[in-house]
Amino acid sequence: MKLCWEAIGSGVMCRGSPYTSLLLPVEIGTIDTSKLYSIKALLNSRATGSFINWDFICLKGMNTQTLSHNIPVFNIDGSSNKAEHILEVVDVLLCYKTHSERMLLANSGLGKQSLILGYN
Repeated sequence: MKLCWEAIGSGVMCRGSPYTSLLLPVEIGTIDTSKLYSIKALLNSRATGSFINWDFICLKGMNTQTLSHNIPVFNIDGSSNKAEHILEVVDVLLCYKTHSERMLLANSGLGKQSLILGYN
């Protein structure tokens, strides 16, 4: 199965301004182990992808999938992000109220945020 993150290839942006974002209480369930986690997601209309913090992944012991090639990451101002590249993703079922959606979340350093949902 080709992961949707691999189709991007040219890079993604993962930070925005406070004027384009909103915190939502969501639940994510891992596809491989069916473990469920409550988490606050930063909904960010300027992010071109969806990201999960590597600290959260490590803390919860979540399994990741390695991408076949690295994807560069840029801040909203075009500068290189501290994480530099996306190397792995986590396959989850994201639930918000009555909506649920399967997604691949890019594993990245997000500072204080655990989860960023972009417009992908």
